[in-house]
Amino acid sequence: MARIDESRPFIPVNIAVLTVSDTRTAGNDTSGDTLAARIVAAGHRVAARAIEKDDVAAIAARLRGWIADPAVDVVITTGGTGVTGRDVTPEAFAAVLEKKIEGFGELFRMLSWQKIGTSTMQSRALGGVAGGTYLFALPGSPGACKDGWDDILVWQLDSRHRPCNLVELMPRLQEHLGDRDR
Repeated sequence: MARIDESRPFIPVNIAVLTVSDTRTAGNDTSGDTLAARIVAAGHRVAARAIEKDDVAAIAARLRGWIADPAVDVVITTGGTGVTGRDVTPEAFAAVLEKKIEGFGELFRMLSWQKIGTSTMQSRALGGVAGGTYLFALPGSPGACKDGWDDILVWQLDSRHRPCNLVELMPRLQEHLGDRDR
């Protein structure tokens, strides 16, 4: 059974939060606020925060900037994961991801099923890795952000989580480049 191993040190990670929306502003970004509060409460740092319109090129550019920034370990987006014509976050992720973390979207939808039933099939939540940075796309509701953080990410971004966690893999995410290219 999964557990927190108190004998291991907690390693805070730097997390950037991106809200994808045509209507949200810094004053009404409840989903971004929800994520930022939970990140800090868990002992991590909000390394950056922004809002981008539902535009593939703009979202991908913001992601690339944070992927290239050594002060950002993880990017979590909220919004744009549905199936309407304006929902393009997964397409922006596709433009930057090197590897998908298929289990993240599968697990998110499995957990979401317990709360919203078959409506969870409309979520295209996903995770992946690019440039040694983890990226996770959550739906735009505060509830979905709570579920994604509280039920998945808070555990996988805790270096003490057993039997394994994503933090302990961070030093190995760019092994394919070899020592000379890092």
